[in-house]
Amino acid sequence: QVQLVESGGGLVLAGGSLRLSCTASGFSINGYSMSWFRQAPGKEREFVVGLSAGGDSVSTADSVKGRFTVSRENARNMVYLQMTVLNVEDTAVYYCAASPRLMSPAQKEYEYIYWGQGTQVTVSS
Repeated sequence: QVQLVESGGGLVLAGGSLRLSCTASGFSINGYSMSWFRQAPGKEREFVVGLSAGGDSVSTADSVKGRFTVSRENARNMVYLQMTVLNVEDTAVYYCAASPRLMSPAQKEYEYIYWGQGTQVTVSS
């Protein structure tokens, strides 16, 4: 059974940092681009940051550039999202997703075939 399980969400003060983890099971992330999306209340889900299967190409949304970093640990079948200088606009449910696209990470949801259930990140002022 294929699963992606996010963890590490919670409540953080503006300006703070948080690290999310995504654990994959039922498949190997080796052959997949891995990305993070988020959905804020009342808004559509949006691409945040992604890392290619080989780890050599990164795509990052302008809204989080310089603040969010994605990494992967293929041996442990895990992906991470390091978030720094958080602001209230970063409040959302964060989702981990896997795409069979090998090159630069796709930013469109339809290119992703596996999704986690999401973890809530709340940034308070």
